[in-house]
Amino acid sequence: MILKKRTILLGGLAVVAVIAGTVAVRTATFRPADIADGSDVRLAAVPAYDLDAAVAHLSAAAQIRTISHQDVADNELAEWDRLHAWLAASYPATHGAMTRTILPNKTLVYHWPGSDAALAPIIVMAHQDVVPVTEGTEKDWKYPPFAGTIAENAVWGRGTVDDKGSLIGLFEAIEALARSGFKPKRGIYLVSGHDEEAGGTGAVAAAAKLKAEGVKAIFTLDEGSLVLTDTPVIGGPAILIGIAEKGYATLKVTANAPGGHSSMPPAETGVGTLARAITAITDKPFPLEVRGPGASMLDALAAAKGGNTRMAVANQWLFSPLLRRQLESAPSSAAAFHTTIAPTMLQGSPKENVLPQSANALINYRIAPWNRSSDVMARARSAVGDLPVDLAWVGTPREPSRVSSTSSQGWKWVAAAARADAPGAVLSPILVVAGTDSRSMEGVSQDVYRFMPMHFSLKESAMIHGTNEHMAIDSFKRMIDFYARLIATSAG
Repeated sequence: MILKKRTILLGGLAVVAVIAGTVAVRTATFRPADIADGSDVRLAAVPAYDLDAAVAHLSAAAQIRTISHQDVADNELAEWDRLHAWLAASYPATHGAMTRTILPNKTLVYHWPGSDAALAPIIVMAHQDVVPVTEGTEKDWKYPPFAGTIAENAVWGRGTVDDKGSLIGLFEAIEALARSGFKPKRGIYLVSGHDEEAGGTGAVAAAAKLKAEGVKAIFTLDEGSLVLTDTPVIGGPAILIGIAEKGYATLKVTANAPGGHSSMPPAETGVGTLARAITAITDKPFPLEVRGPGASMLDALAAAKGGNTRMAVANQWLFSPLLRRQLESAPSSAAAFHTTIAPTMLQGSPKENVLPQSANALINYRIAPWNRSSDVMARARSAVGDLPVDLAWVGTPREPSRVSSTSSQGWKWVAAAARADAPGAVLSPILVVAGTDSRSMEGVSQDVYRFMPMHFSLKESAMIHGTNEHMAIDSFKRMIDFYARLIATSAG
């Protein structure tokens, strides 16, 4: 008996030793897969420019109210015309070097032809429109939201970050290059959508124009991510370059009922049925899956962090339950690893004492790259079962984008230009959980990337679309330098 127990003990110790050895080896040899750092890229120099004049330009642009409303009838189209005229007057060298097309919907497409037509062009993007300032919150701003105030080493106003900072940064960079005598070998397209904040139809039209002209770019760069100074997992700076974005769909759930007076309600009202359907759908969430761009990001951050984090990510065969619990602990981290479900709007009776004949809810989905809208609908139908509700899409769902390369030449150029500004930061791909105009360029571009070289903390990022939006002058300079460096390197 003693011998048998000893044999079992020795066998158990042997198993533990094998597991420990496997964990140690996998941890020691763990490296992020196929993420090039761009170290083989020789970056071009940034041409001279006047930063004070550039800051004044951003201030002026912020004062032009290109506000996209959900109802396009509320848009002041003259403001877009005003912006176009101001751009032409403010950047004469750019407009001398590039041809400009203003599409009927106010979207802009600029083209600087390259000397070698055999080389695939590049596409850089930034949108013209901004979101409204919520009525009644104007008093909460330190400076008026459309005054473009220059104060506290920043330019304050709606759109200074999203996305006129990028737009003016691109124009400043191209103007500096044109003034310096730069002659591109590779063609350059600058696309500026007029309605990114309200659907992105302008970018769709621009992409159709480029496709009709036979354009196939080596890469497209748009907004979408940044340098996060307090990145989760590592607690420090990371260059987060978006390589894909989630899909978007809104499901309308409708419960029809007889209606009537609220003093004589039936056992089940339309509102009650709707509530049960919403609960059924949200109680059947999509599972969290460590895959795709989120997994690539986790690999890059864990490799840089080291210690137990590196061990857990390198050995998911053993630590997967622990890792999943950690990722699920915060909505901001979980969003990168599954399709999200968010009920957002409800509509019932127009009067408190009337039972509605129809009650409905809107549920917004952000679709992970490995799912499709058909998966969303199938899951919702399965969840509601035989409940008497109708399910229908609001508009046409937008499927997830494809995932761009992290080892292509386009990635290397973007990564190298970003690392020049933040050499100590960890380089990582990321899944963009919101939407950008760049998704429309997939048909005319080999790869699509989403990145702006602003340095933000998680707390600071909350001002995007919020109160007191402002662009730090230091971040604005980083943007101009980044765009000039990237364009001169990739197109020169």
